[in-house]
Amino acid sequence: MNSCKKFLKFAVTLLIFAIMLSILPRSAQAYTPENDIVRIGLYYGSNTLVAANLQNETGYGQGFEFGYFDPTTREFISIGATTGETKISMLRDKNMYYTSDGNQYLEGTSGDAVIGCFHVQLPGSYSDFQSAQSVASQYNSGFVKYDNGVFVACFGAYTASATAASEAAKISGATVTSGTQYTIAIAATGTGRMIFEFDGGADRALGVRPIAANGIKPKTWFKGNLYYGAFQYYRVDGQNLRVLSVATVDDYIKGLLPGEIPPSWPMEALKAQAVSARTYAISKLGAHRSSGFDLCPTVHCQMYVGVSRATDRTNQAVDETSGEYVTYNGTLCETYYSASDGGATENVENVWSQPLPYLRGVVDPYEADVAHRISNYNWTVTYTPAALKTRLNNRGINCATPVSLTVTQFTDNGNVLAATVKDSNGRTWTFRKDEARIVLGVPSLRFTIGGGSQPGVGSGSGDVYVNGGEVIGDGAYAIDSSGNIVQLPAGNIYAATGSGTVEIVTAPTQTTTSSADGKVNGVFYLSGTGNGHNVGMSQWGAYAMAERGLTYRDILTFYYTGVEVG
Repeated sequence: MNSCKKFLKFAVTLLIFAIMLSILPRSAQAYTPENDIVRIGLYYGSNTLVAANLQNETGYGQGFEFGYFDPTTREFISIGATTGETKISMLRDKNMYYTSDGNQYLEGTSGDAVIGCFHVQLPGSYSDFQSAQSVASQYNSGFVKYDNGVFVACFGAYTASATAASEAAKISGATVTSGTQYTIAIAATGTGRMIFEFDGGADRALGVRPIAANGIKPKTWFKGNLYYGAFQYYRVDGQNLRVLSVATVDDYIKGLLPGEIPPSWPMEALKAQAVSARTYAISKLGAHRSSGFDLCPTVHCQMYVGVSRATDRTNQAVDETSGEYVTYNGTLCETYYSASDGGATENVENVWSQPLPYLRGVVDPYEADVAHRISNYNWTVTYTPAALKTRLNNRGINCATPVSLTVTQFTDNGNVLAATVKDSNGRTWTFRKDEARIVLGVPSLRFTIGGGSQPGVGSGSGDVYVNGGEVIGDGAYAIDSSGNIVQLPAGNIYAATGSGTVEIVTAPTQTTTSSADGKVNGVFYLSGTGNGHNVGMSQWGAYAMAERGLTYRDILTFYYTGVEVG
C-alpha cells in the first residue's frame, strides 16, 4: 500500500511538473541557416570587366591563394596554388596592356607593360602545383597553369602565335597554348609578368582568397573598397569577367551596415539593422541565381559597400547579434525595411502582392520624435498638366492632357492604395499599390493629392470605427465610466496638460483646402511624409525607438508582427 501511495505521489508530481513546463514561457528557438555564405555580384551584366585588380591589404609579403568554390557548401577549395604577390590582376586571356593612367589593363598590344595571350606549354602534367612550379621556375617567364584538374608548366606571354611557336620548337614536346573561353590569366599588377593561369572549364570558376598575416583577418582592396572574404571570377560567353564577392553572412553585413545607416546612430538601432539585414540576406539567397550569384550590391537587394567605412561600432553591432535571425513560427522572415514610413507602415499585400502574417502595417508613433532631423521628411511633388502627361507617356501610358489626379482609395493605415488620373478625352488610368509611388515619382505611399490632409488610421473606407465596428459620426466622443461611447456636448473641450494646467483643446488648422481635381493653382500638388516603400522596419523609427531606451528586439518585434528574434 505504501509503495502504491509513493507511486501515486510521484505520478502526481510528474503531472504537475509537466503542466508547469507547458505554461512556462518558451524562449525562441535559434534559427540556423543551411548555408551562411553569401555571393554578391559586384560586376556583372553590362558591367563585366576585361581585367580586375586585387590588393591584399594586410601586406607583409602575404599574397593570395587560388582555387574554386564547392557548389553545394560554397566553401573555398584551395588547389594549393599560391603567390606572394600582394597586387594581382585577373585578365581575359587576350593580348592586354597595362596603363598607369587609371591603373588598369586594357585589350591591346601597346602600353607601359604588355601581356600576350600565346604561351609555351612544356610537356607533361602534374597532380599538384608544387611539382609544376618546380619545372616552370626554370624559365625566366615561367608560370603554372591549372587545366581542369591538372597542373602544367608554361612560360612566355607572346602577342603573336608565330613567336610562341618559334620558342616551342626549341623544346621537344612543347606546344603553344592560348587558352579557351574559360581561361583567366593572372598577372602581377603593373607588369607584363604572368604568375598563374586558371581554366576550370564550365564547372569550376576561379576563386581567389587573400592569405592572412600572423592571424590577422585579411582584407582586400578592389575598386577602391575593402572587402572581407574571397572573390570569384567567371568568363561570360568567353568574353569579359564577372566579379563576385564571396563572404560569410556576418562579413557581408559588416560591409553592408555602414551603407544602410550611419555608424554614429544608437547601438540598438545598429543591432536592429544588423539582424534585419542578416535575415533578409539569407531569406533571399539565390535571388540572382540566373546571373550566378545571390544578391546585388545596390538598393535592389541591399547596399553593400565593403568594409572601408566600417567602424568599431558597426562591427560590434554585427558581432553582438551574430547568429540571430527574425522568424515567424520557425520560418525565416523576409525582413524588408526602408528609410522612414511617414507615420505608418503598411500591409505587404497593399504594396506588392501576397500577404505575409509578419508584414502587417503598424501605426508608428516613434518617427515623430525625430522628424525634424530627417531630410525631406515632409515633401511635396508638383506637376503641370503637360509635365504629368510627359511623365505618363514616357512610361507607356498613352494619355492626353490630364485634367484630374486623385487618390481614389486609402488603406486603413492612411497610405495610398490607389490613385487615378483622368485625361481630357475622358479616359482614366488607376495605379495601385507601389505602382502609384513609382509612376507618380513620389518618395513614399503616405501622401495626398490636391492639398488634402492625411487621413487617419481606419480611414480606408471613409468611416471611423470604435470598439470593433460601431461607426461614430461628426463631433467629439469619449468613453464613459461604463465603457459606453458618448458624444461630448458642443462647445469648448478642455484637457489637463503635462504640467497640470487645464487648457482648451484646439484642432489643427488646415492651411490648404483639398481640390477635387488634385490641383492647387492649376498645378497637380502631391504632398506627404516619409521615404521608402512603407513595408517592414523604418530605419529612422528604429533610431527613435533606440533613443527612447528600447532594445533592438523591441524594435524588431514592433515592426515585424508576431515574430521571434533568436
